[in-house]
Amino acid sequence: MAKIAVLRGDGVGPEVVREAMKVLKSAGGRFGVPLEFEEGLVGGIAIDMRGAPLPPETRDLCGRSDAILFGAVGGPKWDSLPVDRRPERGLLSLRKELQLYANLRPVTLFPPLIDASPLKREIVEGVDLLVLRELTGGLYFGEPKGIRPAPDGRGEQGVDTMIYTTPEIERIARIGFEIAAQRRKRLTSVDKVNVLASSQLWRRVVTEVAKEFPQIELEHMLVDNCSMQLIREPRRFDVVLTENTFGDILSDEAAMLAGSIGMLPSASLGDGTALYEPIHGSAPDIAGQDKANPLATILSAAMLLRHSLRHELAAASIEAAVGQVLAEGYRTPDIWQPGAGLLVGTRHMGDLVAQHVA
Repeated sequence: MAKIAVLRGDGVGPEVVREAMKVLKSAGGRFGVPLEFEEGLVGGIAIDMRGAPLPPETRDLCGRSDAILFGAVGGPKWDSLPVDRRPERGLLSLRKELQLYANLRPVTLFPPLIDASPLKREIVEGVDLLVLRELTGGLYFGEPKGIRPAPDGRGEQGVDTMIYTTPEIERIARIGFEIAAQRRKRLTSVDKVNVLASSQLWRRVVTEVAKEFPQIELEHMLVDNCSMQLIREPRRFDVVLTENTFGDILSDEAAMLAGSIGMLPSASLGDGTALYEPIHGSAPDIAGQDKANPLATILSAAMLLRHSLRHELAAASIEAAVGQVLAEGYRTPDIWQPGAGLLVGTRHMGDLVAQHVA
């Protein structure tokens, strides 16, 4: 029996996780994958009910589970809190404590959605890339950090520190090359070597690790150029390896290649229990309205089956079901166009995918 920690979070998180669980149960029953789900609090709701974004009981639950299914955290209700007490700190703490340093964000354009992308058909057709984001270093975790009086006495200064060590870069680079070896054998390492000292070390270490993988074509690219090339020529990319902040931004940009940020799943892997979540946020403006696209979370559940539970057939069946439902013309509001699809809500989309799992 595989134990799944379910952290629904805030905003649309509970809605999209509900549909992913529905699909997981369908796939588990179809392929004989015994699953046990246990709920935990995280984010804003955890602050309201337990006084902290990641309560001790949630930490314990995650540590003794086989995988974590995560929704989204945050919302305007908690925006006035100090940074270290806001809902997002719950997710960041989980990543750090479980040492989930490798964030996989596949960007695949399902053919039925080719016209949902704001880019021209000839640019996005055939896009299939993976952003590999380092997840526990860089600006998000570097010290010192905070807001303090400015040295000249004129107001305040905000401080964030970008730090990477050789071992941190080596381990994420090695995973990148290993993934590229299973794909089209091309890796693009993204940095800002012309400005940042941490990027100078990043490029040097990645180049050294590349010697272990002579079959992989390595190119280095500045992050500003990469952001342009993702729009100009996205099919050139296979595996995009990048540090924490750059990866956060570039993967959201790449979401538009797939038609919507509501289509992109992710897996956070490392030394502890792996975590699976959509890359979109809590979207409080549509929470509770049955408008959220659950497909990113459903596809994250497929990644959970593949990477944590090693059930490839069950994972592939979910991905195929998503493709089939889209081919039949069903669309949530974010990917719907007038006259080009059947508009459905969050719950109906989850029902359809669950029914198509085979």
